[in-house]
Amino acid sequence: MGQLRILFGGFDAVLFFSMLGLTLMGLVTMYSHVGDNSFFNRQILWIGIASVVMFLAIIPDYRFLRSGNMAFYLYVATVSLLILVLFIGEITLGAQSRFDLGFFSLQPSDPAKLVLIIVLAKYFAKRHEMIGDFKHILVSGFYAVSIFGLVFIQPDFGSAIILFFVWLGMVLVSGIKVRHLLSVFLLGVVALGLMWQFAFQDYQKERIMTFLDPLSDIQGAGYNAYQSTVAIGSGELFGKGIGYGTQSKLLFLPEYETDFIFAAFAEEWGLVGVGLMFTLFFIVVWRLLRHAVVGDTNFERLFASGVCMLLVAHFFVHIGMNIGLLPVTGTTIPFLSYGGSHLMTEFLAVGMVMGMRRYAPVRYQASDLLES
Repeated sequence: MGQLRILFGGFDAVLFFSMLGLTLMGLVTMYSHVGDNSFFNRQILWIGIASVVMFLAIIPDYRFLRSGNMAFYLYVATVSLLILVLFIGEITLGAQSRFDLGFFSLQPSDPAKLVLIIVLAKYFAKRHEMIGDFKHILVSGFYAVSIFGLVFIQPDFGSAIILFFVWLGMVLVSGIKVRHLLSVFLLGVVALGLMWQFAFQDYQKERIMTFLDPLSDIQGAGYNAYQSTVAIGSGELFGKGIGYGTQSKLLFLPEYETDFIFAAFAEEWGLVGVGLMFTLFFIVVWRLLRHAVVGDTNFERLFASGVCMLLVAHFFVHIGMNIGLLPVTGTTIPFLSYGGSHLMTEFLAVGMVMGMRRYAPVRYQASDLLES
């Protein structure tokens, strides 16, 4: 018993049950009183596997990641997988972004986000005293752009945007100077202009233009965004009830288990349910930030901050897409959307944060973490 207490000393019950509550909200949104419930049934399995992955992730001592070459090896392996998927990956909805492994499909862009956080956390932690030098922003940008580019050309524009926000957030947390921040934004504007001119596909440009005027093409590029806003608005205060969402269950709202699950959730749960969902997600963010504050070194603090940024970026990009404030990019929402790759990546990342909590300074005991 004592050994188990040591191994799982970093376990955060408040964080875990908040995550579990969000996954259950997504799960019941996939349930239908009529028709097929295959997504619902498979998601139960993924939630169980992801929970086991999280508990196993608490056990290792992650100090090996902040020294040695393991972070670099993970980065090389990730880049290799992203290159490989472009040649032998399964094509789904026009994107060649996943490996078909029979029982399930593996989407390398999901674990790639976690690997980028590890690499950036190590890079910035080792150069914390010299972070004022702009070259470190450029070097870290190279690490991010290598993964960003490979994900972008799959094409998976949504995941590419999330990778950019993770990099930008970690750059800000690392202590970048204001003038360097302005330079980063200027480079971002230039890069966006170049991508619009030479990299964006016609359908991606169409989505962005439709975002500016969603009602201009309701039957075409603006259909998904329009149906999403209709679903959210029809939920009103208390929703239509679990399994009774007409927009989603009658398939007016496409991809309601993944890209538009927030709209499907809002339709069935209403404003009250959305408020509860935001509360649980706020608790997840609060606990992760608390873990970041009590980290043993800058590596642990940056890693926990990066995981928090990853979840926040996914959360707000997905919701912005669903309510018509952002272009439709095909982005999941943490813990709610269907899928094994993203769910296991999220639970793995949180498990690693809990594992790092185990060797935090002695003054930060589990009781202190709960009381704070």
